[in-house]
Amino acid sequence: MCRSCGAIVGAGETQCAVCGAASGTQPAAAAGERVPDKETIRFARAVLNRPYKFTIVLLVANLFIFLLMWESSGLSGAALLQGFPDRVLIAYGAKLNYLIDRPYNQWWRFITPMFVHINVLHLLMNMFSLLILGPFVEKLYGSAKFVVFWVVTGIAGSVGSYLAVQPQLARGLLGTFIFHKIDVPAAGASGALFGLIGVLFVFGIKFRHELPEGFKRVFGTGMLPIIFINLFIGFIGRAFIGNAAHLSGLFAGAALALFLDYRRPGARASITTAWRILQFLCLAVIVVAGYKVVRNFNQRPPAVVRTTTENANALIFLNYVNAMNQVQEKVSAVIHNNDLHDVPLVTQRAMQAPVPDARAAELRHSLLLILSKLASAAASATPGNGPQRQPNLDQKLVDEYNVWRKEYDQWLKSAAKTYTAQL
Repeated sequence: MCRSCGAIVGAGETQCAVCGAASGTQPAAAAGERVPDKETIRFARAVLNRPYKFTIVLLVANLFIFLLMWESSGLSGAALLQGFPDRVLIAYGAKLNYLIDRPYNQWWRFITPMFVHINVLHLLMNMFSLLILGPFVEKLYGSAKFVVFWVVTGIAGSVGSYLAVQPQLARGLLGTFIFHKIDVPAAGASGALFGLIGVLFVFGIKFRHELPEGFKRVFGTGMLPIIFINLFIGFIGRAFIGNAAHLSGLFAGAALALFLDYRRPGARASITTAWRILQFLCLAVIVVAGYKVVRNFNQRPPAVVRTTTENANALIFLNYVNAMNQVQEKVSAVIHNNDLHDVPLVTQRAMQAPVPDARAAELRHSLLLILSKLASAAASATPGNGPQRQPNLDQKLVDEYNVWRKEYDQWLKSAAKTYTAQL
């Protein structure tokens, strides 16, 4: 901890990166270090002594939800390290395009993912980043703007992840870096965290002429190494990292900071009514989204049963097949009877069922996409009043479903020999 400005100083560092003060026991002149100027120290103290209560509130909220998810996963050590089951991620509000689209319209999944994390490593990385970045942004801009930054950039990240599910574009290095072939549950606060990085990057460039030297080195172009390192990590792990969400949050945060001022040292600690209203609206959106999650939380996951690995694989296969049979029955009901009853519930159950292998995941993705298209076509063909009529569905959708059934039957014959033999 720096004795001059209170900023965190890394182990082995001889000088504070913010105010330039020597971190050792020797005086700066004796150690041969540059004596920090008084303006840098005054600026650092004025900014870093401000509170950052909403950073702590967000940190606690993420930890609390993570503990609930772990409890819903049966307090499993494997789930804690390897990742929570899809059914738990979906139940707690992970982003899933199927459930956001018509006819399900679960719009709150653009908001709730920023409070949901896949495993403990995912949580620790994001919460450590929040603890480092959040206080700087909240102290510079104030709590009201900080809350708006967090919510807006978090939603922007979810929107970017939603738009990135483009199987036809997920080709080549650049295509696979941004786009994904399969719609899978996505979650994490990284979109909002990249938004905070975008805010600090633009802050350092926009106000570079009035910032003390120590702040110029930390913000602005000083954020570039962090950005490039994270993008490189995203490129290496592009198969499972949502780079579109990261970039969307980064650009959203930079755009917001481009048009906003910050609380200068010595300025009166006041905030306009407009920002208070925006802060209240953002918090209200979070509360409403949380209410939607609770309302649609179907049931607690079944108790974890201790079985051998072979039996577990066989049970996963049987549960998957049962879920796929229900989806096929619903597809048939939509085609022949225009029956849209329980389409969202059938879809959600299918997504909550674990998949035995990668091919099974692709087949589920294709079938749910067909069901979504059929349900949308049937809903638009059904009159608002009066008895339901048989919709004039596009024959291409029916043909697409028939092709899918052939591919599924081929996989099922092969998979049944592999998995049922383990029972």
